[in-house]
Amino acid sequence: MPAPAQPLAERIRPRDLSGFIGQAHLVGPGKPLQQALRQRAVPSMIFWGPPGVGKTTLARMIAAVTEQPFYNLSAVSAGKAELRQIVQSLMPARAAKPGQKGLFAAPEPADSPDSAILFLDEIHRFNKAQQDFLLPYVEDGTITLIGATTENPSFEVISALLSRMQVFTLNPLTIAEIERIIERGREALGLEIEADAVSFLANYANGDARAALNLLENAARLYSSASITADHLRETLQSKRLRYDKTGEEHYNTISAFIKSMRASDVDAALYYCARMIDSGEDPKFIARRMVIFASEDIGLADSKALTIANDVFRAVETIGLPECQFNLAQGVAYLARAEKNRSAGDAYFRALDDVKELGNLPIPLHIRNAPTQLMRELGYGEGYRAYTDESLLPEAIQGKRYFRNRS
Repeated sequence: MPAPAQPLAERIRPRDLSGFIGQAHLVGPGKPLQQALRQRAVPSMIFWGPPGVGKTTLARMIAAVTEQPFYNLSAVSAGKAELRQIVQSLMPARAAKPGQKGLFAAPEPADSPDSAILFLDEIHRFNKAQQDFLLPYVEDGTITLIGATTENPSFEVISALLSRMQVFTLNPLTIAEIERIIERGREALGLEIEADAVSFLANYANGDARAALNLLENAARLYSSASITADHLRETLQSKRLRYDKTGEEHYNTISAFIKSMRASDVDAALYYCARMIDSGEDPKFIARRMVIFASEDIGLADSKALTIANDVFRAVETIGLPECQFNLAQGVAYLARAEKNRSAGDAYFRALDDVKELGNLPIPLHIRNAPTQLMRELGYGEGYRAYTDESLLPEAIQGKRYFRNRS
């Protein structure tokens, strides 16, 4: 079949809430986003959730209902220059408003031409300086910012900006919701799809509607059969025409190979898998974050500098971004892969955690309890405490137990 002008996911994107599937906790009757749309009172907000669950669709609905100018940028490719251009286009109208006094101006109507909605996809890709640039314009109402992210905004969005935005968490779509979306895609493509293929698609999607629709559309292109089967879908997954899916099996296989290569001190393999992920469009901060975990989990006490270096790599990646941060990643990967490995600290912690879960909150020995009051001291809290001692300070029930082993 000939390639359409737009991807299937875009062609069947709903235009209003009546056609929106999923996220009932946000868009159902009386829920916050439905109320905001009904009242046309839309604050700056962040949609936090996995891919393919409706973040972009909701942002476009908000823009349509409020009738404000709508700018759609991706933090992967956009920078301060694009942001500055949007703000400058709004400045003449704001300057012409009588009584306009910056941050303390009276709020303007939602449809005022001196304000706009900016949808910033993958807002977690913006560095601190780029987010700082947005702050005054969000604060004075020039821009209603809607950010979309798959990462925890508490870690990825600066606190000053986050405090001025409302965070809405979007959930993965259920199997039943994915099946309803597949049916829409089937109708748009004008083909039949067998029941086992629908089930295969819905499970493959893992809550991501776009993943299901992309696979369905690619299968329809590759096979001219009147009815798409599960075998057609499986064969399509083997096709090199499909791109790397950051939420699919290839994603998890590659990061697993990357970690295991560093664990085995295979520098070449670790660099290869790192390069493969970057070339496929993986977020470099995801890779750097895993390196920070690896530095403590696998290297641990064998090299105390490893965690510092991994953290430095993460901060460099966060500050510099692609393409230059590839040098930072390469340096960090080579160091961590070559470092000696010692998992003893982490393994000891999880052995202790097993006892915590099994035995509960065992009584803490009296002599190492805090004694801030006279009554506590009379009860023996802190009595006989010595700062330096060879005795076990564990609760009585597990006195003398050893979790830490020097090598593991």
